[in-house]
Amino acid sequence: MTGPFLTLDRTDIRILEILQNDGRISNIKLAEAVNLSATAALARVQKLTSEGFIMGYEAKLDPNLLNSSFVVFVEVLLDKTTPNALDEFSEAVLDYPEISACHMISGGFDFLVKIRCANMEEFRRISGQILWRLPSVKETRSYPVMEVIKDSSQVNLNFKVKSKNK
Repeated sequence: MTGPFLTLDRTDIRILEILQNDGRISNIKLAEAVNLSATAALARVQKLTSEGFIMGYEAKLDPNLLNSSFVVFVEVLLDKTTPNALDEFSEAVLDYPEISACHMISGGFDFLVKIRCANMEEFRRISGQILWRLPSVKETRSYPVMEVIKDSSQVNLNFKVKSKNK
């Protein structure tokens, strides 16, 4: 392993696993779970945060209760893929909360966009009033989701780390 992973030991990984599953756990309970004092656990969390491993905390909301259960993935092909066109599209996407995710892709299209909304009618509005008005859009292909099987924002922490506490 190279890079920042070398700075993590098993206790750090365990802290990240616990916080990823329960970001509201008390520091005392976290400390007990990793066999540290509350002060040492807090120092570890602060270090993981300052080093950028922990980017923040947020509540996971139920889209079904918030009229946002309709998901559509959209392939977006730009009319040109110059650095300027890619940057303009990327920056424009950030302005629209209707777009819940956007990834630049290598392959047959340029971006994969995830839209979360109430229904097909709302998606049609988003497609016409937002997607097609984004810079350099040449073509889109939409894939409405029939059923969500797995949707996780968690990072897989099952990797081997060189560590002094083996």
